[in-house]
Amino acid sequence: MDERILIVDDEASVGQFLSIMLEREGYKVEAVLSGKEALEKIAENPPQVVLADLRMPEMDGIELLTRIKEEDPRIAVVIMTAYGSLESAVEAMRKGAFDYVMKPFQIEEIKLVIKRAIEERKLREENLELKRRVKQYELKEIVGKNEKFQRVLELAKKVAPTDSTVLIRGESGTGKELIAKAIHNMSPRANNPFIAINMAALPEELLESELFGYTKGAFTGATKNKEGLFKAAEGGTILLDEISEASPRIQVKILRALQEKEITPVGSTKTIKVDVRIIASTNADLEKMVAEGRFREDLYYRLNVVYIHLPPLRERKDDIPLLTNHFLKKYTSLYNLPPKKISDETMKILLEYSWPGNVRELENAIERAVILSEGDVIKPADLPEKIRDRFSVGGVSDQVSLSGLTLEELERRYILQVLDETGWNKNRAAQILGIDPSTLYRKLQRYGLSKSGSVRKETGQ
Repeated sequence: MDERILIVDDEASVGQFLSIMLEREGYKVEAVLSGKEALEKIAENPPQVVLADLRMPEMDGIELLTRIKEEDPRIAVVIMTAYGSLESAVEAMRKGAFDYVMKPFQIEEIKLVIKRAIEERKLREENLELKRRVKQYELKEIVGKNEKFQRVLELAKKVAPTDSTVLIRGESGTGKELIAKAIHNMSPRANNPFIAINMAALPEELLESELFGYTKGAFTGATKNKEGLFKAAEGGTILLDEISEASPRIQVKILRALQEKEITPVGSTKTIKVDVRIIASTNADLEKMVAEGRFREDLYYRLNVVYIHLPPLRERKDDIPLLTNHFLKKYTSLYNLPPKKISDETMKILLEYSWPGNVRELENAIERAVILSEGDVIKPADLPEKIRDRFSVGGVSDQVSLSGLTLEELERRYILQVLDETGWNKNRAAQILGIDPSTLYRKLQRYGLSKSGSVRKETGQ
């Protein structure tokens, strides 16, 4: 039997008596005389159950219970109390104690309570493992056999069971949030919330209150306290999408959340402890931004513990047939349509197109084709015109190499092309690009784009 019991009582005789009795049951038992000693033992080697006296000098059983739950919520805490302290025992139950026993107690009662605590923990862990396996099975929903993409999935599987911070980088539409969700779903945190927020979608003041919460009276309209997304994701994972768009002030607060595991709500001077895993994603060159002083170097290194690069679709074209069939099944089922297939000529076009919008653009194209096509075969005429014409970003022929273009230049040209095609309807363009209108506005400012601009066609020379 590997179950460990920690007894905390300022009366040494109680600890000695319980140790003898419980060791006879096969448990590994340690006894300490104070809450401080108990916390030190828990930090070294967490037990399954803590049996703590309610009334102790310096740190009583209630305070010890609170500290234990902050350190490791899985530990079952059983409170020992005298009859006159029944009210305090009930308070302990409200604060998360597994159970309480009244002094003077029968040893059989103690044995029974400890047995129940261990069995319930085992059951919770088995359920969590089962759910983790189910979530791991869901990874099969991520389609791709390409060697580069398979390496991404293997890395996601390796990092998932840990609490390491992950930085996911890739062009828009490559599936950064999908990978972040997969990491969460395969992690011990899978039972708890996964929350994603687009850092570029909100102005700084609103973003700060959304992330960290606020107190009543912090600003006009703050009529009550509100917890932020970091607290809402307690025990789970938060994805900070487009982390490159975070202002210097927000960067400082995120850094504190990473280093100290604590946040400060807007309008408050008190910090709040948080237990949340942080995953960040971006399509920007953070190293360049650090060099230019636009992104904190210390935050960059805190985020970049495990780095995952998602290849663009043009670098995994062998996945296009798999993805196409996946989206065909998805949307024919969604719209209650009969099964459809792709003609050879249509597939050739899909394989030759450079997909500047990546998997998201392919999915949109297949959804459109499923809706508009007549019959059970998707023909070239069912594809968007720009794909039929086999032109990529800025009218660049797919035959032209894009190896000389930076990621930012590629994004700039694609945004300009979509804006031109929508007659500079920014809301429609943002919808096609798969980003928030406010994000599009920021990118227009960053790249200095205006309606008077034009898309240059490359000659390849």
